[in-house]
Amino acid sequence: MASKKMRAAQGGKTEFIRMVRYKSENQVGVLAKFVSAISEQGGSIGDVKTRKLGKFYIWRDVTIIAIDREHFAQILKAIRALEKTKVEQIVDEVLERHLGGKIKMELNHPIETINDMRAIYTPGVADVCRIIQKDPSEAYNYTWVHHTVALLTNGSRTLGLGNIGPLAAMPVMEGKAALFRKFTGYNMVPIPIDTTNSQEFIDTAIRLSPGFGAIHLEDISAPECFEIETALVKQLSIPVMHDDQYGTAVVCLAAVINACRIVKGDLEKVQIGQIGLGAAGSAIARLIMAYTNRTIWCCDKNPAAVERLEVFRQNSATLEQVMKRCDVVISTTGVKGLISPTLVKKQQIILALSNPIPEITEDEAMKAGAAFYSDGRYVNNLLAYPGIFKGALETRATKINDLMLLSAVQAIVDATPGGEIVPSPLDPTVHIAVTKAVAKAAMTSGVAQKHFDDEYFDVEEKF
Repeated sequence: MASKKMRAAQGGKTEFIRMVRYKSENQVGVLAKFVSAISEQGGSIGDVKTRKLGKFYIWRDVTIIAIDREHFAQILKAIRALEKTKVEQIVDEVLERHLGGKIKMELNHPIETINDMRAIYTPGVADVCRIIQKDPSEAYNYTWVHHTVALLTNGSRTLGLGNIGPLAAMPVMEGKAALFRKFTGYNMVPIPIDTTNSQEFIDTAIRLSPGFGAIHLEDISAPECFEIETALVKQLSIPVMHDDQYGTAVVCLAAVINACRIVKGDLEKVQIGQIGLGAAGSAIARLIMAYTNRTIWCCDKNPAAVERLEVFRQNSATLEQVMKRCDVVISTTGVKGLISPTLVKKQQIILALSNPIPEITEDEAMKAGAAFYSDGRYVNNLLAYPGIFKGALETRATKINDLMLLSAVQAIVDATPGGEIVPSPLDPTVHIAVTKAVAKAAMTSGVAQKHFDDEYFDVEEKF
């Protein structure tokens, strides 16, 4: 049973994570038995922290990764059966990390005296307001506009949760903002917009835009997301990007390039297929075609999705045809078990990116003869959006174009360790590399309004 559960977990099952806080006797081998009990039940271990060390006892926090609640209960039962060990508390680390929210605003300058107050606020601030009134571009020097992105959502398509509304989507938005701050040092402000009407969303975004240097769209359902992004790109002179589309596309293309290298395939010759033409799938297909200068085979159960772009209509096919014709297959449908193992072609590269459960599991794909497999756990947007937006902000770019996106792709590819499909999203040097590449591309393509000083960024800089 344990091995079956472990295989299921590796095949993309939803993870159930809890921290076990326990006390044990301070003897050699006690921890080993604790770890073995988890492993024998098919569980995995995350962090292990020693909270307190005494002469006779040790208090530890161990993060346990199970498949689901029932599986965790099975693991916990095995732990509680151990001698010399007492479970004290079960902690939901996820909920703990969200208590009070995950982001906050901080001061850039201390406010300790009356003079500080007068300089920061009235009357001193009046001079700055007049400068900006005379020349609006000075807002990039005297306000947070230069280093702040508006993160807009209506919560109509949040992760794998569907339409949960703007307020319930806030934990996701705060998480993205926290990660943006971590890897760029810049601000991202979550703004939930309570409407599913595209024009109302567009109007609200336009009215908010003067206070920000860029707009990051997130978790908006298709086809509304296409209408919203197109309108905002057209009407605003600041960068606008729907991360579910182009952040995903950038990381996915980098993964495709690296997967071909791993299996020694020639990207210039392989036939690529895209299954699902929603927000992510259509952007992936479009960016791959921009990179390879070749069309790819596409399929979607919704005819309207195929009709959006003429090139999709020209190369549309059935699921069975895509699987039969293509050497590389990318799926972003959100449909569990959509791809039958009988459809897998020998030596095929499969990226089944739907979360939390992919269209086909790794076990199924590899047993059916696939040469390489990855799922959405590894193709993470975090590799792309911090550097893309910071590169755009650093150059005061008016938009984010294909050259900037493709430059981000190459930066990610170049930063990927040998044998890996993508680099770790927690590696700060990746985000610096993407920032540099995007900034240079902005200048090269003529959308930059400010020169980017490459020497400003030290490759060892840590945000």
